[in-house]
Amino acid sequence: MVKPEINRILLLFLVTSVVGCSTPNLLHSDIQKELEAWLALPVSDRAPIENLHFSKKPLTKAASEHVTGMLHKDKQHQLVYEFGEQWDSRQITYKGMAMPFYYQKFGDEPSDGRSLFISLHGGGNTKSSANDRQYENQKHLYDTAMSSLEGIYLAARAPTNTWNLWHENHIDDFFNLLIQLSVAMEHVNPNKVYLLGYSAGGDGVYQLAPRMADRWAAASMMAGHPNETSPLGLKTLPFALHMGALDAAYDRNKKAHEWKIMLDSLEAMAPGTYIHQVVLHEGRGHWMQLDDAIALPWMSTFKRNPTPEKIFWKQDDRHHRSFYWLGVPDNLIETGGEVVAEYNASMNEINILSNYSDTLEIYLNDKMMDLDKPVSVRYRGKVIGEKAVNRSLLSIYKSLSAKGDPALSFPSMLTVVKNEEIAE
Repeated sequence: MVKPEINRILLLFLVTSVVGCSTPNLLHSDIQKELEAWLALPVSDRAPIENLHFSKKPLTKAASEHVTGMLHKDKQHQLVYEFGEQWDSRQITYKGMAMPFYYQKFGDEPSDGRSLFISLHGGGNTKSSANDRQYENQKHLYDTAMSSLEGIYLAARAPTNTWNLWHENHIDDFFNLLIQLSVAMEHVNPNKVYLLGYSAGGDGVYQLAPRMADRWAAASMMAGHPNETSPLGLKTLPFALHMGALDAAYDRNKKAHEWKIMLDSLEAMAPGTYIHQVVLHEGRGHWMQLDDAIALPWMSTFKRNPTPEKIFWKQDDRHHRSFYWLGVPDNLIETGGEVVAEYNASMNEINILSNYSDTLEIYLNDKMMDLDKPVSVRYRGKVIGEKAVNRSLLSIYKSLSAKGDPALSFPSMLTVVKNEEIAE
């Protein structure tokens, strides 16, 4: 096994190699030279990339892919430089808060990278020592299930001891970091990241699964309560729900039954979406005696699609700036706001079915459609514009900066104003 310290050296070598390589016919020579010079500078000495003229010049498809690789390697290097020692010590500190974590590897690493199972402990609004015990229990809760699977099982300790310890605002930021570090340090495939949690951890999964659906391959909720959240954002995310049939506290079993009815109905109306596994385990109370462990092999059969053809984005009270290939400016985000949109690759067309925001950003990459041809945009079937798009380094940089995920980086963007026109 390669030690983390050596991992960082290898990563730095890879970044240097990518930055310094020559790629004839991929990038216009002046763009390549200026980008290499910019990446060679310490981060603190780099001019804002949006102020540099080369960042806005049009790129070819091949050049776009190459730039994405260069910027991703650079971002990984920065991340490991800043958080690598924290990863080694198994505790991430961010904005004054700390999240300890434990992980264990199971099975051999596949050629396409490892799976990652992020597991959330129970507890909640209680003494720190009680939550610590729950965390210790969660570390090995699913060892038997994982023994027949491949992947990294990572149990995290919530930074707080509140009732909503797994769906406070900072949790999304911590998981964004953990996912990126897992990719950089342990060769995790970002399309094979799974979320699960028990009791208060299940409360968190109910919330985090739909609001961060673009990061997960599948999610499993065990013995939790949904509170105010909605299943609508699970359109593109396989979701398992396991509950003891006798778990009556806070009406958890009744809520689980309600979600089963809702998910059954949603999947029936849109076959192939809202994929789910819901089991109310007969004779079991809050502790299901590991009957719920069947969710782990079920989840492992799925991989994330980072650019699904149709998405349902329901904004949570923890706001997100982007979701899959859609974005809304920070000042226009509304809690509960809904956007439903789809694209047709063969028609090179976007269709907005529902949108609450006066400004909607549509991010595009070459896996979605042909960016060398004009893209048509419709609102509820009516054409509101058709426009040629350019790929640019700046667009790639902005989208990659948010989540550090090449599959969620986009070289082109269209802006729709008031569902009536495409902004220039």
